[in-house]
Amino acid sequence: MRIRSHVNFICVTCGTEYLESHDPPARCSICEDERQYVGLEGQQWTTLPQLRTTHRNQIQSEEPNLTSIFIEPKFTIGQRAFVLRTPEGNLLWDCITLIDDATIASVQQLGGLRAIAISHPHYYTTMIEWGRAFGDVPIYLHEADRKWVMRPDDSILFWEGDATALFGGLTLIRGGGHFEGGTMLHWPAGADGRGALLSGDIIPVVPDRTWVSFMYSYPNYIPLSAAAVERIVGAIEPFEFDRIYGAFNGMTVATDGKRAVHRSADRYIANLTALRPR
Repeated sequence: MRIRSHVNFICVTCGTEYLESHDPPARCSICEDERQYVGLEGQQWTTLPQLRTTHRNQIQSEEPNLTSIFIEPKFTIGQRAFVLRTPEGNLLWDCITLIDDATIASVQQLGGLRAIAISHPHYYTTMIEWGRAFGDVPIYLHEADRKWVMRPDDSILFWEGDATALFGGLTLIRGGGHFEGGTMLHWPAGADGRGALLSGDIIPVVPDRTWVSFMYSYPNYIPLSAAAVERIVGAIEPFEFDRIYGAFNGMTVATDGKRAVHRSADRYIANLTALRPR
């Protein structure tokens, strides 16, 4: 595919948007990493104008003050983003590739955005477009994942350490695991005040929705070590929550979320131990 003007090309497999260029990049660094993959038909690219002709965003309420947004038909990884409303402003948690006028209008009706925070590089997608659409709001990414930013911008704020407080009582928690800077979001007002954890792919919710899991690579079936799982569990230990919102539509642990993390970690580590040669 050749486009004469300079545009921001988007990888069709992972949804990452790259710096403006005349021709598509030779490869997608995100997809060539062992946690992702190049599609069966080889590296392919699209643009936001092209995507807007074939896809639409669906917006649905998850609970009071929490709204999810996802692309239909499914595009790339298929994750959902969330608009989380607080008395001090709204946060976009994680990001999806498609942003259009209808989505901007819907988010503005919710009160717009004060900031964006993203769990890991697979969901960076068109974060710069989202930030600019709502007034160049800051985008919080963990410093450990800086090298995976394919479209640098002054709006990106790289935070360091194991946790950082945002506005409205929100806290970003570094769990690592899937990526070195893998981040989760604690929302103490969620689940009617019992607390909610928005876990991205750091603690994914599994289909029975009473358990969670942990992985280094999902499509390539590479597990995490016991030490990595223990680090993730330790990172969320100081925070109280009853509900877990995973990265994909419907993947929510409605209640007993913290205990679900503990028993899931125990099961995971037990199975790793059982596989060791004796």
